[in-house]
Amino acid sequence: MSLQQWHKNGWLKLHNTTPLQIKELWEIAERDLKDAQTARLSSDWQFGIAYNAALKLCAILLYAEGYRADKNLAHYRTLQSLPYVLGKEHQEDADYLDTCRVKRNTAEYDLAPPI
Repeated sequence: MSLQQWHKNGWLKLHNTTPLQIKELWEIAERDLKDAQTARLSSDWQFGIAYNAALKLCAILLYAEGYRADKNLAHYRTLQSLPYVLGKEHQEDADYLDTCRVKRNTAEYDLAPPI
């Protein structure tokens, strides 16, 4: 499979990325990483904010390849694109981030114990 095949499957959309978009995503990731360290926040919120930073960094990589994830399963596709952009050796990283995605969704949408 490849990003091109994902595009053919309708999972990705072509995206004309601008340097400004990359800069803005980078700034969001930096802000979120800083904010996630705020001691006054619950661990759930810290985790959610750190997750958002990771998602933005993966989006930067995908945008740099000329794609963006379709709205259906956008977070999943963005995270799982990591090994297609950086190489197969990053599959474990993508899987870890997907585990974080599931935990974040549980904390965000379900009544779950704290992270």
